[in-house]
Amino acid sequence: MSQEQSDQERIESRAHLLPEEATAGSQDPAAQADAILAESDLREDTDLAEDTTLEHRTSDQTVTPSEPPD
Repeated sequence: MSQEQSDQERIESRAHLLPEEATAGSQDPAAQADAILAESDLREDTDLAEDTTLEHRTSDQTVTPSEPPD
């Protein structure tokens, strides 16, 4: 994220179902998004070394592998 978002904005943004999620269905996309984001926040390592920078990237900023995975 390039700017801080409120929790509600994050939930609304994530509540749009991915194609796989839409196929499976969701009774409450907002509650699902809230749970996914809460778990993601817990996984974020905030106890980093002083000279370490925590980067936030989107999937379009990743590197395309040159070879298929094994």
